[in-house]
Amino acid sequence: MAIAGQRDGLRTGKRGDKTGKNPTDRGKLGTKRHFVVDGQGIPLGVTLSGANDHDKIHFRSTLDSLAIPRPSPQSVEQHLCTDKGYDFDDIRLSAKRRGYIAHIPYRGVAPPMRKRGQKAHRWVIERTNRWHNLFRRLKIRFELYARNYLAFVHLASAIICFRRTRA
Repeated sequence: MAIAGQRDGLRTGKRGDKTGKNPTDRGKLGTKRHFVVDGQGIPLGVTLSGANDHDKIHFRSTLDSLAIPRPSPQSVEQHLCTDKGYDFDDIRLSAKRRGYIAHIPYRGVAPPMRKRGQKAHRWVIERTNRWHNLFRRLKIRFELYARNYLAFVHLASAIICFRRTRA
C-alpha cells in the first residue's frame, strides 16, 4: 500500500530544507557542504546550503562555524586560501577584517605556473571532500531535515579528526 506522495518507495533527495537544484547534475535537488579546513585537510567548521546557492553567500557563516576558537591574528599569521568563486571585493574585505591574509585568485586570469616543490592548495579541500564522501550516509542525503544531515557531517568530521591523530 502506497502512502500519498510516495509512488515508488523512498524518494531520496526530493525534499527537505537546504536543498536546491544542482546546476551540474541535470537539475536534481542537492545539498552543498561548505568547509573550513586547516593546512592538513582537517575539518574545522562546516555549513550547509542548497546546491544552487552561490558560495559567496555562505562565506561569513562558514567562517563563523569554526568548532574551536582560532588564535589571535596578532599572535599568529593565518592565511585563507579560496577558489575563484570568492573573487569579490566584499569577500576580500571581510577576510581582511577577520585578520586573515587572503589568497583568492582573480576571475579571468590564468593561474601562474607553480614553482618546483610548491604545494597545491586546492587539493587539500578536495581530499577533505573525498574523506566525507567515503561515508555512505553523507554521499547521498537521505535526511529530510538539514540539522540531522549536519549532525552526520559533524560526526564524520570527528571521526576524520580521530583517524588523523592516530596516523
